[in-house]
Amino acid sequence: MVNYPSGVKGRASKTSYSNQDKGLTNFAKRGMNFEDDINASNDYYLTHDIAVVHKKPTPIQIVHVDYPARSRAKITEAYFRQASTTDYSGVYKGRYIDFEAKETNQKQSFPLKNFHKHQIEHIKSVLKQSGIAFVLLHFRSRLETYYLPASKIVQFYEENNGQKSIPLELIQEHGFLLPSQKIPRIPYIEILNNQIGGGSNS
Repeated sequence: MVNYPSGVKGRASKTSYSNQDKGLTNFAKRGMNFEDDINASNDYYLTHDIAVVHKKPTPIQIVHVDYPARSRAKITEAYFRQASTTDYSGVYKGRYIDFEAKETNQKQSFPLKNFHKHQIEHIKSVLKQSGIAFVLLHFRSRLETYYLPASKIVQFYEENNGQKSIPLELIQEHGFLLPSQKIPRIPYIEILNNQIGGGSNS
């Protein structure tokens, strides 16, 4: 079973979001990657005063820079100052939101190795403070993107010591299949509306 933004459950169907539908388009034909789609969605939410969400900067310490020309600089050595947490954070209707975005070429499962222990701990901390945390999982080969509440990722990760893969069936049961539409491209705010309004838990 698949959860849709409206809260209605149904079987996943590629024909449900074909190019024949009004306002919808195919991920494979946009010429953009998953991160670009999320960033474009965040820009849409920001410019329309819907939400303020930004990608977190990666904490990098630059060690050495080469200057082959006065107008050009090339970083030749750098390292991460600290372990990164999640990809995005922001605020929506007075609630703090925090989420991670991951991709896979797998068709029937999502490898837990894509998540790091410190990311799981960060997500748990956000949930303890009553923040809304979730993950956006994109299956490239299926051209499908799912919104999965972070609590489900934490539970599965801890039960399996981060060693297994999350079955697609579990993602479909507890998550929401997002339509691939033109604007916004990744409409995750619709899911947040359900959660803030008393829908499924984060």
